[in-house]
Amino acid sequence: MSEDIKFSTAGFRAVIAGGLTAQNVQRLAYGISEHILEHPFYGFEGEGYKRHCQTHGKKVKKPLVLVGYDTRFLSKQLAYVAANAFVQNGIAVKIDELPLPTPVAEWAVVNECALGALIITGSEGEYFVNGVKWISYYGGIAGNEIMEDIARRIPAANAQILKASSTEFGELNAAVVVSKDFRKMYLTRMASLINTRALKNAKLKVAVDPLFGAAKNYLRAFLEKYGVTVEGIHEEDDVLFGGKTPNAGPVSLQELKKLVVSKKLALGIACNPDCDKFGLVDGEGNWVSANEIAPMLLDHLVRNKKQKGRVCRSVITSNLVDQVAKAHGLMLRDTPVGFKYITELMISGQYVMGMEESGGIAVANHIPDKDGLLACLLVIDMLATEHKTFKQLKKEFYKKYTQLFDQKVSIPKTETEINRIMERLDIKPPLSLSKISVWRIDATDGFKFILKNGSWLAIRPSSTERLIRLYAEATDEKLPAVLIKEGKKIIDSIV
Repeated sequence: MSEDIKFSTAGFRAVIAGGLTAQNVQRLAYGISEHILEHPFYGFEGEGYKRHCQTHGKKVKKPLVLVGYDTRFLSKQLAYVAANAFVQNGIAVKIDELPLPTPVAEWAVVNECALGALIITGSEGEYFVNGVKWISYYGGIAGNEIMEDIARRIPAANAQILKASSTEFGELNAAVVVSKDFRKMYLTRMASLINTRALKNAKLKVAVDPLFGAAKNYLRAFLEKYGVTVEGIHEEDDVLFGGKTPNAGPVSLQELKKLVVSKKLALGIACNPDCDKFGLVDGEGNWVSANEIAPMLLDHLVRNKKQKGRVCRSVITSNLVDQVAKAHGLMLRDTPVGFKYITELMISGQYVMGMEESGGIAVANHIPDKDGLLACLLVIDMLATEHKTFKQLKKEFYKKYTQLFDQKVSIPKTETEINRIMERLDIKPPLSLSKISVWRIDATDGFKFILKNGSWLAIRPSSTERLIRLYAEATDEKLPAVLIKEGKKIIDSIV
């Protein structure tokens, strides 16, 4: 088992030329190769994969893996290293000719009935970070069972493995690797999920910010085809991401806000570099969180698209979701933080939507994983279908539902401190916060202290960084900050 390659909720991620090297990518590809050739359920001869192919009416004669990469430094070259490693293990490879968004790769995996896809991406990490995501045959990020099996199959670093990656670095074995453009297939799929007639009639003007990532080849192309006027920024290549962290949060979207306001556009949409998460700026230049967008889109899917099913969300996602689910008679289920837990539920086909507060949304009849591209398009679809501005839709939404306010803070701590904090909260949790009694404690992921008035404070360790994260939500706009302050006091009293 590999001791130097560790997986988080989003795969393997490390500093370029530090933990993320050509050798380590090849080692990962070797471990994945053995997994898909030998695993009794997820492998080529596995029960799960065979049943999946039969369900989709596909007959696959040879193991097939898709390979893709984002716009980061060395992503393409590292993708070639992985592709060559798969070929060396007797696995057929199809590699995209363009930077490949993670959700597009996931849709292609299902459509091609591939065993999976390896994507070189650092997602929304800093410019000096890159990584590897493994998508399994069902079209979603691999779960714990799969990643644990792959981890134990990764070979140790040695000269023999290093030799192959160093001599072939950046060169693709073109004789056995098929190059393909998955974009057309995916955009056709989007057209079946979006009300394109309404788009054409709405004559909307929007801003698009791909944050120098893979969305640059998708959002503008789709929207302009259906009559939407697009103003774009950050559509060029820049491995430094303009000197900013390329996430779709309020700090990174300052230029998008200015563009929307200056051009008097309906709204601005954005995706992180590998397009699994999204961001939104309304017509007045305000960043809108996923805690508001997800419930609004759920209401849109049920009312306007007549979708039915259950709803799932991470435990620290807004309770506004609960209100919408209850209004439409939908069963709701909480999951730990990490979209792979939502994916496991979406695979069942029983859920109309899955969501997380950090900007991930999955919808029924598509891939079981989060898709930032589709989320952006669904927001525009909502405006076009309703023939209203985002401001009008939001006002109508809050006539039916109670508005909630939230706040999130991350605090750096050592591993020892984090363990001490969580142990103390387990043994001696607070019985009241801001003079309001704690009604219930949800320990699905960390601790969520739910107060008698419905407000809550959650404290949990990050699964990817040495951080303690605090989340709070309340109907009173000022209360989340108060709860966060009390949460900090509790932490300070422990460490």
